[in-house]
Amino acid sequence: MNLKKYISFLFCFTILLVKAQYNTEFINYRNVKRSVSVDAEYDAGSNGTNQILINKLLFGGYISNNDKAQSAKYLRGYNNFGVNLNYNVNAFIKGGKKHDFLIGFKNQEILNATYTKDFFNLMFYGNQMYKGKTADLAFCNVNALRFQEIKFGAIMHSVDSVAKIGVSLSFIKGEQLFFIKTNKNSSLFTSADGSELVFNSKFNLAISDTNNKNLTSFNGIGASTDLFFETPYKSKFGQKSILIVNANNIGFIHWRNNSVQYSSDSTFKFSGYTVDNIFDLKDSTLNKIKTDSIALSLTNARQENFNVNIPTNLVIINKIIWNKNWVTNFGFRHIFNANYKPYLFIEPEFIKNKFTFCLHVGYGGYVRAGFGASVAYESKNWYFKLGSNHLQGLIIPKYTSGQGIFISLAKKLK
Repeated sequence: MNLKKYISFLFCFTILLVKAQYNTEFINYRNVKRSVSVDAEYDAGSNGTNQILINKLLFGGYISNNDKAQSAKYLRGYNNFGVNLNYNVNAFIKGGKKHDFLIGFKNQEILNATYTKDFFNLMFYGNQMYKGKTADLAFCNVNALRFQEIKFGAIMHSVDSVAKIGVSLSFIKGEQLFFIKTNKNSSLFTSADGSELVFNSKFNLAISDTNNKNLTSFNGIGASTDLFFETPYKSKFGQKSILIVNANNIGFIHWRNNSVQYSSDSTFKFSGYTVDNIFDLKDSTLNKIKTDSIALSLTNARQENFNVNIPTNLVIINKIIWNKNWVTNFGFRHIFNANYKPYLFIEPEFIKNKFTFCLHVGYGGYVRAGFGASVAYESKNWYFKLGSNHLQGLIIPKYTSGQGIFISLAKKLK
């Protein structure tokens, strides 16, 4: 994914575009009501590396030995990594006294992974440190997905006079997929003198058509649905409490026949070749070590169609309104099928005149602990919001991971 191009676009147009804080349209309806909005969200982080290394992997740059050593301090047995980039245009239009319709277009780009400490070391240091040892590569995976969707839905905003229920259906165009998952006992053994490698290749790999990968590519077709519920309730805290539940991206993409799947459950042993005289090298000798031959001997390649579940996003927020100036949000978020850890957060809000200032503190997700902030402006005709749930990677990238931005501009409709 060409993330650098899209992130540059977002920052250049921040003053024009700046909801998609949790990749959902319905949660922000209480602010924008009937409106046309342009939204964007970018978020990246890892619990097994620092932000300096992540930025160089995403955007390019020289990775020094110091960068690798500093980042390796955060490694555990298993580590997670993730990047999410979404941008969309939505319109909530008048449907009736108690409901409004939703029409929208969205582009989603998702990259996430789970990797072992040994996988990290092999990638950045090679197998020198594993002489006489076995590197554990089991249960690693990488998932890269890009798709576009057209969304149609409705929100009933006066259920029992106070609650809200929203439902939408999206038709999905799959653009690009890369997925690989290693299974139990996947490993790489290096002999003590480095002369022999034993690779236990137990993995599954799926790739969409590599000859057709751009915004207009139609490599897959699918569907998804979003569900939303909001209701006030009585509690012992504050003047009023509101419960919000939103689940979106509940769906799949069917990838077409030009997609390729590979699978392997083999042991490959490589002990090198003895060469007595460099002038005796012949084509027949070199052919033995061609990478294509090795790949064919390791994998079962086949072209076929298959289904893939897209990452499903669940957000639960308990909003406690203390008075007209102070609100506290207690929240939970989880993204299924995305190597994401359950995320807990708290957001104190201060409201003054037309502005809302919010702090954000959370734990989980792709990072461990993180903090952020946002500011929102609301007038009779406009709503604007700019913020980040992960500022730590921007402020102290050497010692933390996690950075992002969400931006929204909405023109309210009558």
